[in-house]
Amino acid sequence: MKTILIDDTIFLPSDISKIGEVEKLIDSQASVCNFNDEVYGKLLLAVIEAVNNAIIHGNASDSTKNVEIHYTITNDKVVYVISDFGNGFDPNSVPDPTAIENLEKDCGRGIFLMRHLADSLEYSNCGKTVSLSFNLL
Repeated sequence: MKTILIDDTIFLPSDISKIGEVEKLIDSQASVCNFNDEVYGKLLLAVIEAVNNAIIHGNASDSTKNVEIHYTITNDKVVYVISDFGNGFDPNSVPDPTAIENLEKDCGRGIFLMRHLADSLEYSNCGKTVSLSFNLL
Protein backbone atom coordinates (compact mmCIF):
# COMPACT_ATOMS: atom_id res chain seq x y z
CA MET A 1 0.00 0.00 0.00
CA LYS A 2 1.34 3.40 -0.98
CA THR A 3 1.69 5.95 1.74
CA ILE A 4 1.96 9.59 0.70
CA LEU A 5 4.75 11.21 2.65
CA ILE A 6 4.82 14.58 0.88
CA ASP A 7 2.48 16.13 -1.71
CA ASP A 8 2.95 19.80 -2.54
CA THR A 9 3.31 22.40 -5.28
CA ILE A 10 5.61 25.39 -5.52
CA PHE A 11 5.83 28.16 -8.10
CA LEU A 12 9.22 29.47 -9.14
CA PRO A 13 9.76 32.67 -11.17
CA SER A 14 11.41 32.01 -14.54
CA ASP A 15 14.73 33.37 -13.37
CA ILE A 16 17.69 31.01 -13.70
CA SER A 17 19.19 32.41 -10.49
CA LYS A 18 16.29 30.74 -8.61
CA ILE A 19 17.40 27.21 -9.58
CA GLY A 20 19.21 26.90 -6.24
CA GLU A 21 15.80 26.81 -4.56
CA VAL A 22 15.04 23.56 -6.39
CA GLU A 23 18.32 22.07 -5.19
CA LYS A 24 17.51 23.09 -1.59
CA LEU A 25 14.05 21.54 -1.89
CA ILE A 26 15.44 18.22 -3.13
CA ASP A 27 18.19 18.27 -0.48
CA SER A 28 15.54 18.73 2.20
CA GLN A 29 13.39 15.93 0.80
CA ALA A 30 16.38 13.60 0.53
CA SER A 31 17.20 14.24 4.16
CA VAL A 32 13.66 13.76 5.45
CA CYS A 33 12.83 10.76 3.25
CA ASN A 34 16.30 9.20 3.36
CA PHE A 35 16.86 8.83 -0.41
CA ASN A 36 19.83 6.65 -1.28
CA ASP A 37 22.72 8.34 -3.09
CA GLU A 38 21.81 6.91 -6.50
CA VAL A 39 18.20 8.13 -6.37
CA TYR A 40 19.30 11.50 -4.99
CA GLY A 41 21.82 12.05 -7.80
CA LYS A 42 19.43 11.04 -10.58
CA LEU A 43 16.56 13.04 -9.10
CA LEU A 44 18.63 16.17 -8.56
CA LEU A 45 20.11 16.24 -12.06
CA ALA A 46 16.89 15.36 -13.90
CA VAL A 47 14.62 17.75 -12.01
CA ILE A 48 17.06 20.65 -12.27
CA GLU A 49 17.36 19.99 -16.00
CA ALA A 50 13.56 19.95 -16.36
CA VAL A 51 13.19 23.21 -14.44
CA ASN A 52 16.02 24.79 -16.46
CA ASN A 53 14.25 23.78 -19.67
CA ALA A 54 10.96 25.20 -18.40
CA ILE A 55 12.61 28.50 -17.47
CA ILE A 56 14.80 28.95 -20.55
CA HIS A 57 12.89 27.24 -23.36
CA GLY A 58 9.32 27.11 -22.11
CA ASN A 59 8.94 30.52 -20.50
CA ALA A 60 11.78 32.18 -22.46
CA SER A 61 13.30 33.42 -19.17
CA ASP A 62 10.30 35.71 -18.70
CA SER A 63 10.36 36.31 -14.93
CA THR A 64 6.68 37.33 -15.01
CA LYS A 65 5.91 33.69 -15.84
CA ASN A 66 6.24 30.97 -13.23
CA VAL A 67 7.34 27.38 -13.43
CA GLU A 68 4.95 25.13 -11.53
CA ILE A 69 6.66 22.29 -9.67
CA HIS A 70 4.39 19.65 -8.16
CA TYR A 71 5.94 16.76 -6.28
CA THR A 72 4.60 13.67 -4.60
CA ILE A 73 6.71 11.36 -2.50
CA THR A 74 5.35 7.99 -1.40
CA ASN A 75 7.06 5.15 0.37
CA ASP A 76 8.14 3.69 -3.00
CA LYS A 77 8.27 6.54 -5.54
CA VAL A 78 9.08 10.20 -6.11
CA VAL A 79 7.18 12.00 -8.86
CA TYR A 80 7.95 15.53 -10.03
CA VAL A 81 5.63 17.29 -12.49
CA ILE A 82 7.12 20.46 -13.95
CA SER A 83 4.98 22.83 -16.05
CA ASP A 84 5.78 26.01 -17.90
CA PHE A 85 3.47 28.57 -19.48
CA GLY A 86 5.14 28.85 -22.87
CA ASN A 87 4.02 27.67 -26.31
CA GLY A 88 4.97 24.03 -25.85
CA PHE A 89 6.93 21.80 -28.21
CA ASP A 90 7.04 18.29 -29.64
CA PRO A 91 9.53 16.31 -27.54
CA ASN A 92 9.82 13.74 -30.33
CA SER A 93 11.17 16.39 -32.71
CA VAL A 94 14.23 17.14 -30.57
CA PRO A 95 17.39 15.98 -32.40
CA ASP A 96 19.27 12.98 -31.00
CA PRO A 97 22.31 14.40 -29.13
CA THR A 98 24.23 11.16 -29.75
CA ALA A 99 24.02 11.56 -33.54
CA ILE A 100 27.39 12.40 -35.06
CA GLU A 101 26.22 15.79 -36.35
CA ASN A 102 25.09 16.79 -32.83
CA LEU A 103 28.02 15.59 -30.71
CA GLU A 104 29.80 18.95 -30.62
CA LYS A 105 26.72 21.11 -30.03
CA ASP A 106 26.63 23.10 -26.78
CA CYS A 107 23.03 22.20 -25.95
CA GLY A 108 20.37 19.62 -26.65
CA ARG A 109 21.21 16.93 -24.10
CA GLY A 110 18.69 17.75 -21.39
CA ILE A 111 15.80 15.57 -22.53
CA PHE A 112 18.24 12.76 -23.32
CA LEU A 113 19.62 12.97 -19.77
CA MET A 114 16.18 13.12 -18.16
CA ARG A 115 15.04 10.04 -20.13
CA HIS A 116 18.04 8.08 -18.92
CA LEU A 117 17.96 9.25 -15.31
CA ALA A 118 14.25 8.95 -14.53
CA ASP A 119 12.51 5.59 -14.24
CA SER A 120 9.63 7.13 -16.19
CA LEU A 121 9.33 10.35 -18.20
CA GLU A 122 6.13 11.59 -19.85
CA TYR A 123 5.27 14.82 -21.62
CA SER A 124 1.74 16.24 -21.74
CA ASN A 125 -0.05 19.54 -22.35
CA CYS A 126 1.60 20.00 -25.79
CA GLY A 127 5.07 19.59 -24.24
CA LYS A 128 4.52 22.23 -21.54
CA THR A 129 4.41 19.63 -18.75
CA VAL A 130 6.88 16.86 -17.98
CA SER A 131 6.41 14.17 -15.37
CA LEU A 132 9.49 12.46 -13.96
CA SER A 133 9.19 9.37 -11.74
CA PHE A 134 11.91 7.78 -9.65
CA ASN A 135 11.52 4.43 -7.90
CA LEU A 136 12.69 4.30 -4.30
CA LEU A 137 12.56 0.53 -3.89
